Amino acid sequence: MDIKNIKKVDPQVAQQIELEFERQQNTIELIASENITSLAVMEASGSVLTNKYAEGKPYKRFYNGCEHVDIIEEIAQERAKSLFGVDHANVQPHSGAQANMAVFLYALKPGDKVLGMDLSNGGHLTHGSPVNFSGLYFDVASYGVNEYGEIDYDDVRAKALSHKPKLIVCGASNYSKIIDFKRFKEIADEVGALLMADIAHIAGLVAAGVHPSPAPYADFVTTTTHKSLRGPRGGITMCKAEHAAGVDKAVFPGIQGGPLEHIIAAKAIALHEAAQPEFKTYAAQVIKNAQALAQGLMDEGMDIVGGMTQNHLMTLDLRKFGKTGKDMANVLEQVGITANKNTVPNDPQSPFVTSGVRLGTPAVTTRGFKEDDMVEVAKIIAGAVFASDNEQGLKNLRERALKLCKRYPIYVD
Repeated sequence: MDIKNIKKVDPQVAQQIELEFERQQNTIELIASENITSLAVMEASGSVLTNKYAEGKPYKRFYNGCEHVDIIEEIAQERAKSLFGVDHANVQPHSGAQANMAVFLYALKPGDKVLGMDLSNGGHLTHGSPVNFSGLYFDVASYGVNEYGEIDYDDVRAKALSHKPKLIVCGASNYSKIIDFKRFKEIADEVGALLMADIAHIAGLVAAGVHPSPAPYADFVTTTTHKSLRGPRGGITMCKAEHAAGVDKAVFPGIQGGPLEHIIAAKAIALHEAAQPEFKTYAAQVIKNAQALAQGLMDEGMDIVGGMTQNHLMTLDLRKFGKTGKDMANVLEQVGITANKNTVPNDPQSPFVTSGVRLGTPAVTTRGFKEDDMVEVAKIIAGAVFASDNEQGLKNLRERALKLCKRYPIYVD
């Protein structure tokens, strides 16, 4: 990686960037919300566009000199609309959380009722967690999953009928099954609620057509751009035409000032990449790799929440081994695998400790891993669970992980 100017100006930061590149190069990345962008996306993120202030919408800015960023932002909007089949797209949100916040600000008033997925069952902070704005300022009821790790749609309907929410939120940060957006729409219509689908995790799968799309059903579709979509860190808020003006006002001036035009350019490039045939192949391989990893872990005696995955992620349930997600995530890091602790349904541990580890395949699939490689990864993970106190055993597992990493280097021209 060429960072010669950073080395001249700030050797301390340059050193940490180089070390981070080395870490990524030599680590099997299984954090489900991480990926590896293209060099083109990275170049846009670090381009001269970072110098430009551009409050407002394209062609309706509060600053002069926006003629070029106007075109770039418009390109990003049109690509998002085309890729996801939506009426309107605002590409300015700085993150997925702000993409969701814009919908809440537009669609709700403080104290309005919301029905969202419980964080401990696979939802997201912004779906109504009491420590987040969504739970602090709105009256939230939550739904979850059954013993099979599946959304209980009858329970969602019952809670909707009881709570009478103004907004129902579907989508998840840790849910391994196909989401029935049509069923959510039927429930929302029955109680007169608006429907928001947060597809931050599955956006790349939806874009590639390997997961059903919420676009025909949801009033609002929100996403990040840096997970399975493989773009820069950022968000997009999409909606039906009748909500467009209100959503735009909610983003600016409602929750943000100037947009990050360098990141919007990177979003545009990522959206272009996601529209190519090879991205469809990639997204299909993400699912194949996840399924191979889940089956490989179960073959090694591990438990997976729900017993399978239909998308890019899964949760390793450690309860029968008497181990915590926090401890095992640290052990996995020792053997060269990064993952994150995560709750399992009805978790006896706190969210800071957890009984599970979430695993995902977008980043390793970008590197080129295939099903056989995921079986080896499963063996390494299982070995780490069984040998978590064996220093030599962990060292051997580290060598196996490093061998895989060297087989699939990142950023090789």
